[in-house]
Parts: sequence; structure tokens; C-alpha cells
Amino acid sequence: MKNVAFYTLGCKLNYSETSTIARMFTDAGYKKVDFQHTPDIFIINTCSVTDNADKKCRKIVKEALKISPHAFIAIIGCYAQLKPHEIASIPGVDAVLGASEKFKLLELIKNFEKKKHPHIYHQPISQATDYYCSYSVNDRTRTFLKIQDGCDYSCSFCTIPLARGKSRSDTIENIVKTAEKIAQTGVKEIVLTGVNIGDYGIIEGSRQHKFLDLIQQLDRVDGVERFRISSIEPNLLTDEIIQFVKHSEKFVPHFHVPLQSGSDAILKKMKRRYLSALYKDRVLSIKKHMPHCCIGADVIVGFPGETDEHFLETYRFIEDLEISYLHVFTYSERNNTPAATMPESIPAHTRSLRSKLLHELSDKKKQKFYASQAGTTHKVLWEDDIENELMFGFTENYVRVAQPYDPLFINEIQQVKLSHSLQSSYMLAIECITV
Repeated sequence: MKNVAFYTLGCKLNYSETSTIARMFTDAGYKKVDFQHTPDIFIINTCSVTDNADKKCRKIVKEALKISPHAFIAIIGCYAQLKPHEIASIPGVDAVLGASEKFKLLELIKNFEKKKHPHIYHQPISQATDYYCSYSVNDRTRTFLKIQDGCDYSCSFCTIPLARGKSRSDTIENIVKTAEKIAQTGVKEIVLTGVNIGDYGIIEGSRQHKFLDLIQQLDRVDGVERFRISSIEPNLLTDEIIQFVKHSEKFVPHFHVPLQSGSDAILKKMKRRYLSALYKDRVLSIKKHMPHCCIGADVIVGFPGETDEHFLETYRFIEDLEISYLHVFTYSERNNTPAATMPESIPAHTRSLRSKLLHELSDKKKQKFYASQAGTTHKVLWEDDIENELMFGFTENYVRVAQPYDPLFINEIQQVKLSHSLQSSYMLAIECITV
């Protein structure tokens, strides 16, 4: 019996897929071990969104060889689809598998024995048309359930359509069955994930469902306490979805809505499918119906042609909106994207400064949101997350909460009253009542 270890770079979607591939290996008789426990096989799932994909991949391969010099190393994921030959040139890599092949690892590689030259299993992204159900099982309290893959959008900065192919989805029936299966493991929260989950419902090239259809069915699944929507495009976040979440007992009041820029001129250059007025309307609608709702946003700084005036537009736009926190990304050029050849590249030091300013704004936004929740009562799902004799969990509306560690409360939901903390990263729980 061979030992296999997994390492994942990138998003929660990647983690859900790694977890699914790991189960395929254990079902086939392999033993899953930690990365440092001298495995016979390493499977490294890569990302193309994060900076320095090549550098990160090389570093992980180098570390793997230090731990187990004769191990078989396979590279999968988005970066493997985009740069298969570049990855194959990394010393120690034995196989590279693209988007269509990563779920066929066991079928394509029979014995995982090292050869003289690495093998590349790679087809054009146009052939990545199959859908593979995936979900993570590493966290006792929550799991990430993939409901959709690929993207039909053509944002000028993004490589995801090149790495994952066209938008495609699982059926509602399959997703509900998977959610019911997850519920049997004792997991309390399911996070719906994908590349563009608001576009859910395209099956075999044609639209068969809407995202609203899916969440209405999932709301009826017994045994799952919470569903959380990971991220949804503003142009796909309808009033019907907002109203549904408002009245749902299981879908929590937390939306992550990518913004990318508050400047309409930059949004147009990015080829986003909305302008700032629509984004503002979505935020106002959410807050009108759910004043306590947490709203997160993605923002890119340093996009080609982003002047100081454009950046200030973005800063002031966010400052004036009831956004609760930001995920700030510093723009970096991606091969084969229109943005990579655009003129007026922004100097690195300017990108860095703008990123710093938005991170500071995000901290202020988060502190303000947390302060608004002081004295309110919420349900906290406690996690196996321990620091300095404190345990942590999250409310429905995504406030991180702490209380003195008690192992009996892990994976339990308590109704708590929130108190201020001197720490900006969490609030304190008082008057805890187990639900």
C-alpha cells in the first residue's frame, strides 16, 4: 500500500477538489498521510490566480523532494492547465494533468512509478466539459461544496476561463443528495462554492436551472444547520435571492460580492458586467432587508490605466457604502489576457501603496461592522480553532467570536450575546446558551 500526500494552493474550490481526489485514492486502497510523513506520492493542486504561481509550485516540489527524494510528484490544477510544459521542466515532477484529466489520475497513472521523463496529460480547455462533484471533509464544522465550475465571462484580467473552461453545473438532484450525505457526517455548515456560482444551472451547454432554484431546494435539506454563499457576482445577485436569504432559516445573512473597482472607467476596461450604480444598488438592497448582514467585497488595485483619480473614486465609493470587509488584490499581469498588453502599466510601488490604503480601509470597515453588533444576540458555530486558551467560531453574519476554550463546544451552536473586544479580529461571547 502506497502513501499519498496532498498540497493545495489557491481557493476553496481547489480545496474541495483536492479533498474529493484524496477520497478517490483512499477508496482505491492508498493511505493518505501528511505532507511531511515521507509519502510515496505527492499530489500538488495549483492555482493561476495567486501571484508567482511558478515560484510557489517550484518551492512545494523542492520541499517534497527533501522529505521524500524518490516520491512520485504529480501537478494538477489551474496552473497545470495553463503551463503544462513549464511545470514539466521542474526537476522532480513526474506528471502534469490538466483540467480534463485531474479527476482521472488513478485511471491515467497506473502504478505511480517514476520514469525518465515526466508525462503530460493535457487537452485543450475546450474539451473540459465534464462536471465532477467535489466537497471538502477536512473541517469538522463546515464543508465546501462545489456546485458549479468554469466561467463564460471574459473579464480582461482573468485566466480562469482558460484554466477551467466554460460554465457548467451539477444537477439540483445530485447537489441535494451530496448535501444530505454531508449532513450525515455531522457537519453543521455547508459553504456553496464554484467559479461563478450565480451562473449556476448550465448543464451540457444549456441552462436548465437558476441559482435560486438550487438554494430553495437546499433550504429543505435536513441535518444541515447553515448554508453560506461563498461569492456571487453583483449582476447575478437578484432581489429574489436577497429576499429568499432574508426569510430563510438556513441560508445565513452574509454575501461576498466582488467589486474589483469603484470607477466605471476601470470597470469597463476590466470588462465587468456591471457599473458602480448597480453594485451600490445591490448593497443598499441587502442592507434594507437585512441591516445586520455582513457584506464582503473583492477589489483589484493597480489595474492598467488606473489613475490616482480612479483609485480615489474606488476608495470613496467603498468608504461610503456599508461594506463590512475587503479582499484586496494587487493587479499582476497574466499571460494570454487582454489586460496584460494594455498600456499605462502602474508602477509596483504605486500598486503596493494603494493596496496598503485599502487594507487599512478594510480594517476600519470591519471594526465599524463589529462595533455595530455589540450587544446583539447571534448563533455561533464553535470550531476547532484554538489560540491562547480561547476557542473561536462565527456567527451567522460572519462575526468571528471568542470564548474560553471548552472541548465540549466544538461543532456546537450556541446563542450568544456579543461584547466588544480590544482585538479587531474578533468579538467576545457572553451569556452563552447552547441551542
